[in-house]
Amino acid sequence: MNYSLNSVLIEPSLKTSPKSAVILCHGYGGDGNDISILANYWKNFLPSTLFLCPDAPEVCKVNPVGFQWFDLMDQTEDQILSKSLITENKLNNFINEVMDKNNLKAEQIALVGFSQGCMISIQVALKRKEKINCLIGYSGKIINTKHLSKNIISRPEIYLMHGDADAVVPLNSFLEAKEFFTKNDYIINTKIFKNCEHRIPTEGSSIGLQFLKKNLYK
Repeated sequence: MNYSLNSVLIEPSLKTSPKSAVILCHGYGGDGNDISILANYWKNFLPSTLFLCPDAPEVCKVNPVGFQWFDLMDQTEDQILSKSLITENKLNNFINEVMDKNNLKAEQIALVGFSQGCMISIQVALKRKEKINCLIGYSGKIINTKHLSKNIISRPEIYLMHGDADAVVPLNSFLEAKEFFTKNDYIINTKIFKNCEHRIPTEGSSIGLQFLKKNLYK
């Protein structure tokens, strides 16, 4: 099955039509193969779920063998927002394709993002007219809080996780996101990992799995 974003697809292990789909968005300079490691772990416990790990739509400026959701190099805050809005549309279109091609509803869709993939996933999840089921964000941030606060439409279940030793996306970005959600009357789940750098630790993948199970397998 073809999609507008080149993707690693992991079919449900039950060999039936998927009852849910998890879309995993990789970090800056990565690709769908990178984050498919997480999907390949989760698939063993979510047998009726389709996993999709798309490549971001742009070749990465600093790593031409990888991809970026939007350009981060030498950009102003407004330029970053502007470019993120273009990708937001592309990711939304991808989600719609996944729903249409697999006969799924928005409430059967989960978004998972790491780093820059987390950033775009937060923006998409909160602004979508059709509320997705849930969102897991690892080591990310909100791209533009002012823009997002004016454009909130949806309130999916959310779990944000971050390492306290992250030097790429500092912990302060996580704390700012947590404050944003509190101010906007969201009740979200959060977890800070001790002595953890810019990565998804084993505990993080386990917490993510339980969160998906709870929300997709009700």
